[in-house]
Amino acid sequence: MAKFIVPKEIFHGLGSLENLKELKGKKAVIVIGGNSVRANGSLKRTEDFLKEAGISSVVFSGVEADPSIDTVKRGADFFTQEQPDVIVGLGGCSAIDAAKAMWVYYEYPESTLEELAAPFAVKKMRNKAYFVAIPSTSGTGTEITGLSVITDKEKGTKYPIVSHELTPDVAIVDGELCESMPAHVTANTGLDALSHGVEAYVSNIADRYNDSLAKGAIELVFENLPTAYAEPNNKEARQAMHDASCMAGMAFTNVWLGIVHSMSHQIGGTFGIPHGCGNAILMPNVARFNSKVTDKYDDLAELFGKSNAEDFAQGIEDLRSKVGVVGSIKEYGVSQEEWDAKLDTLTENAMKDPCTLFNPRKPKFEEIKAIYQACYEGTKIDF
Repeated sequence: MAKFIVPKEIFHGLGSLENLKELKGKKAVIVIGGNSVRANGSLKRTEDFLKEAGISSVVFSGVEADPSIDTVKRGADFFTQEQPDVIVGLGGCSAIDAAKAMWVYYEYPESTLEELAAPFAVKKMRNKAYFVAIPSTSGTGTEITGLSVITDKEKGTKYPIVSHELTPDVAIVDGELCESMPAHVTANTGLDALSHGVEAYVSNIADRYNDSLAKGAIELVFENLPTAYAEPNNKEARQAMHDASCMAGMAFTNVWLGIVHSMSHQIGGTFGIPHGCGNAILMPNVARFNSKVTDKYDDLAELFGKSNAEDFAQGIEDLRSKVGVVGSIKEYGVSQEEWDAKLDTLTENAMKDPCTLFNPRKPKFEEIKAIYQACYEGTKIDF
């Protein structure tokens, strides 16, 4: 028996932000990152629509790129002071992830990050507030997932909080909020969405429900990412990419991910490689590796008129090139000396990553290491 969990309501389409007018509540805290949502008018529009719904609002700002537990606790204290019954995460993944964690600490102030990092450890939520997620980037799908990643900077450790209790109650997927995304962010987040679709589709616990969403998301990315990258004001392409991100998120939050993410988590944390970029470098060789045990990559190749896993791997490489993303870890700028010093540790940590459990082919240490090495050099694997 399987379970399929998504937000209670998902409003999607250009202009769907106005559905905030339908919310119920008295007071909202809006959690944002920097100034982008102020500059592009998204924050003002959110505040105005909430006002039309009869909901007053206050803003917590300053969430950093990798939200820290210190920021989360400051936000929770702010929530306690303001006593909202609606929490709105507005912006990129970091703002929404931080808002989710603040929500937990608002409802359970005695929580510790180590406790929350245990799988499905979050207690029953919605005792004080419900959660609304409004993404302004098209990549992580955090608006519909039960996941929040928080960093303890003193320990230098990232903690994933995984619980279906964190799945937002309302998601608003409005492509108009993405028009101000810089080209490199459009590329990296779009390739991140692609990786979510691909890894969900080949997951070892994949099912029909999630397959349909994953495959649909992959098709949307191939058809629309080059346009969104080259024509940032093309609203239809922006909306298509926003939908792809959400659909891929719905798929992977139910069937999880694989070794593209296990490996990308390590090179991102160690060398600062943007997550979508790291995923895009790794995806082709991981497809070649996994294709020895599944024919699902052949299915995906058919989306653009090809027939096998190698065609699909090359399709990813072509898309990656079209949107200006590098093809190897070496090309990103990691020196041979740095790489050689870290390779075994990267491999060990990738083997331990929870995502490895859901990969269709069970990898050995030497196989992960060899995939890493090929992706460093920009060469193909054949095993």
